[in-house]
Amino acid sequence: MESGGDRCSSGGSCNPDVVCEKHSFKSKLSESLVQLACSHHHCAFPLNRNELCIWNTATAQPLHLSGHHYSISALSFGSKINPLLVCSASRERVIVWNLDECTQKVQEGLTPQGIVIGTLLGMVLHVRFSPDDQQVAVCAGNRIYMLSAKNKAILSELDGHLAAVTAAEFCTLEKSTLISVSEDRTFKVWDYSTGQLIYQSGVLTAAFPLLSLLIDEENKQIITGCAEGQLWIFSLISDHNYRCVVHINLKKEQEKFCNKVWKSGKEIGEGQNTSKLCKTNNMRPEGSVETSLPILLIEHCDFLVCFHNEENTSSALNTSYFWIGSSTGLLIINLANFELEAFLSFRDYSDLSIRFAGSCALTRKAVNGKIFCLITSMFEDMTAVLEVNLAALVRTQQSDFLLCGNENSLSVIARCSLLTNSPLCKGLKKNMKEPSSKTLGVKSTVKDQPLVFHKKIKSSGYTAAPQMTMFSPNNNLKKNEVSKWKTSHKCKNKEYPLESSPPIKYEKGISVTCKPTPIRCIQCSGDGEMLACGLADKTVLIFSSNLTDTYNVFSGHDAAVNSVGWSHDKKWLVSASEDRTLRVWSVCNNEPALILGKEKFHKTVRFAQFYFIDAFILLCCGAEFHLLSFHLDTTKDDLKRYKQRSVCKLVQKFPMASTVEITSLSAVNDFYSYTVLTAGSNRALEVFDLNAGCSTAVIPEVHTRSVHQICQNKGSSFSTQQPKAYNLFMTTAAGDGIKLWDLRTLRCERRFEGHSSRCYPCGIAVSPCGRFIASGSDDKCAYIYEMRSSTFSHKLGGHTESVINVTFNPSSPQPWLFQALYVDTDENDLSKSSSSTCHSQGTLLPLIPSTYCALVSDNSRWSMLGERFIDVEPWDQLAGCFEEAAEGHGVADEQIGVAQEQIGTSNLTWARTALGLHPPVRSSV
Repeated sequence: MESGGDRCSSGGSCNPDVVCEKHSFKSKLSESLVQLACSHHHCAFPLNRNELCIWNTATAQPLHLSGHHYSISALSFGSKINPLLVCSASRERVIVWNLDECTQKVQEGLTPQGIVIGTLLGMVLHVRFSPDDQQVAVCAGNRIYMLSAKNKAILSELDGHLAAVTAAEFCTLEKSTLISVSEDRTFKVWDYSTGQLIYQSGVLTAAFPLLSLLIDEENKQIITGCAEGQLWIFSLISDHNYRCVVHINLKKEQEKFCNKVWKSGKEIGEGQNTSKLCKTNNMRPEGSVETSLPILLIEHCDFLVCFHNEENTSSALNTSYFWIGSSTGLLIINLANFELEAFLSFRDYSDLSIRFAGSCALTRKAVNGKIFCLITSMFEDMTAVLEVNLAALVRTQQSDFLLCGNENSLSVIARCSLLTNSPLCKGLKKNMKEPSSKTLGVKSTVKDQPLVFHKKIKSSGYTAAPQMTMFSPNNNLKKNEVSKWKTSHKCKNKEYPLESSPPIKYEKGISVTCKPTPIRCIQCSGDGEMLACGLADKTVLIFSSNLTDTYNVFSGHDAAVNSVGWSHDKKWLVSASEDRTLRVWSVCNNEPALILGKEKFHKTVRFAQFYFIDAFILLCCGAEFHLLSFHLDTTKDDLKRYKQRSVCKLVQKFPMASTVEITSLSAVNDFYSYTVLTAGSNRALEVFDLNAGCSTAVIPEVHTRSVHQICQNKGSSFSTQQPKAYNLFMTTAAGDGIKLWDLRTLRCERRFEGHSSRCYPCGIAVSPCGRFIASGSDDKCAYIYEMRSSTFSHKLGGHTESVINVTFNPSSPQPWLFQALYVDTDENDLSKSSSSTCHSQGTLLPLIPSTYCALVSDNSRWSMLGERFIDVEPWDQLAGCFEEAAEGHGVADEQIGVAQEQIGTSNLTWARTALGLHPPVRSSV
């Protein structure tokens, strides 16, 4: 029995243009628990128990087909359009119908008939055509029968599930592959040509059966859902072994989404237009019943129709979306960030005949921005065809709290000049006396003046012979040295290859310390020539980029070093420590150029960096961050060498709202930017505009835990990216993966899952080309993600403990410079790019193959001694290193002398033995 024509919802509280009931059908018996089917222009559903009804969405005409004696329980359309096949299954038979032939026979006044391909298979819950429409998978009981679509023949039988099979899908990524889910709460992967079981998962839920299944071949993933509203996504990449990418609780995601919609509607005064479910989500009336959220259907969503006239569609073009059909409504899930994009509740539309669905089916492709939804009632004998305006649904729910981000026009790159009252206009440079233009470029001359002693007493130089030769070039370079010099300078002029592969090849490594001392932070200089790392033993180490020697060692902090940061000109290094001090070091000097003591800060300085192209220093302390202006002067007064001549001034403090402590801070120093990003212990992220001197946006509940690192896509001076790409930044929190955000929309664009970060705050880094993300992990590996994929592309193993820090070299034009650094916590080592074949101990890896040996002793008298191998000259430098290391450790002068003699004969082994140490261990490549 058919009822009514179009009935657009207008009596509800929501937009009537979103959903329209095109047709409804009354039947004698309920068909609530059946598999429905939708194709491009047809909807198939059982009518009056054993009658098949095909409703044409274009002509609105039904086609009735008879051939079953028992109730139809499963329906499916074929994969091809011409001819369009449909399979119907009941307890006693499985029939394949050719719709073109059936339509022609009905027009001729004949009774259409289908091909019976199976009989007496039992209760059928699901049927599915193969991609070529030659076979049909029939899920009957706990078995799967592979039937021929042309005749009555059982090609194979798949037996292995312990309960009824609820869904099955063909996978074209591998030949003859079928994936099935069952009420036994597991999924299995089959080779249906041979009937062999390829993979069997563990039990996914405690008590609720798996009901639905979808294979996303574009992203190589399996998506399955259960009767409790839980969703799992598994990877189909060959070497991932069907690992779980993410587990989504749809109830929680629905609550978060409704809260956002309700808050945004309340702020702009349109709270009356939000969903009833959103309003009562957190204020459930007393005595009301909480409904479950069974996942009845998972289907691809043609989400791009919502933006066919929009200019900014880059994020949507690179993202997949899918529908979730439940008993209470339809949901759209973003497969990039695993968040809810839109929600349609049947209860919000009073003109709909069905409020609770028992079965659901959707058309995959949208026509004129609209899709058809076929649902059956859970409690009544009714079936309805709904027309959903996808674009209207998305816009009514997202325009308030997503598109408003475009109006603020937030950008990392500075797009306007400084304001007159901007904090960035304040500082010491404005008050400093600049040199006169008359003296610039003028050579100083000595004039006849009387000899007067001032505060500075310097030698007159009268006893020294005049220097006749000002500069003498070194022209006796060896050929290999000249070639190396030319090669290195040639490499610096090249740009970072934007289409290169990620670093996955292990090179080599050295130990950083001989005692278990965690490396707290690492950072590469902007030119890629030096690498700084802060250790828990209160020191800061600087290595050359090829890691062949230690460039400098800074000591002076009284506690572990929390952060290190390079200046834009690569001449200075700022470090913050647990001792509540901040120090600025000159790369060429062991003494700090600037010290800010404990009296300046009431709490520990968690992070410090240079800002606004070295014009300021940013640091976070407690619940606020400080903007400091400074002037560095490394010269010393001969009479007051204890007094530092560098000056630092506090410009302004910026408090973060509603938080106890700032856990992470990030800003760009390579170009002019007014934007500063902060994350707090309240799990929120706040955006500050230092040009205006205020907070401009707050993103609440960024992660389930506090963010421990914000990583911006800063690029490097060796690479060029699109200006919009610099608005992307990443956040990470323990146990909650990595999220990619867009500053323009203030929303999460993608989520990266796969690494483990539950025990340690594992760091992340972005490659200079902006295509890869590196991450540490608790499982003793480092992971590399591609920016457009939510799952990792490479897993770099080999460490014995957690990897807690990573970074990229910003300047490398050659493959060996594309190395990601990571830290091993057990040996406190620094490494660059490892594979499964690297050493079990943590090592510091050079970027190029070299004859380098780490001479690290287990003797307590020595902290670290790493020198070049035998083919490196001059030897007097090595002798000085031995002498310096031996001082203060009770090594006799005779031993030092013998050691130096052995070094002079190029015998490092005997030199070490002369000092009473063990023979050196050469690191293998």
